Amino acid sequence: MGKTLLAVLGIGKGTWGHVARLISEEKFDKVLLISNEWGKENFKPLKECDWIMINNRAGFEVIKEEIKSKLPEKDDLVLSLISGSGREHMAVLAAIKDKKLEFRIVILTGEGTKYY
Repeated sequence: MGKTLLAVLGIGKGTWGHVARLISEEKFDKVLLISNEWGKENFKPLKECDWIMINNRAGFEVIKEEIKSKLPEKDDLVLSLISGSGREHMAVLAAIKDKKLEFRIVILTGEGTKYY
């Protein structure tokens, strides 16, 4: 069982630095980024990442099912919701709930990385 970071990467670049720092500073066996084509073309992480491509204009169920189909089965799932929209966040949480996966939330703070 590996440690997988699942992070939403929204279209606003303001939060991309936070996600990039998480990827480069923490040890993850796998990184899954949820974004669209524009995000994939413009975000340049320092480590290899897998992508869950979504259409932000698609319906909620479509987005949820796309995310759900790519979620790992038994990894230690760590979730970052610092970037992205509420709709994307709701789809991620619904997908995780549908698959009955456990997860922790991760955030970088002034005192270091915190997990909840």
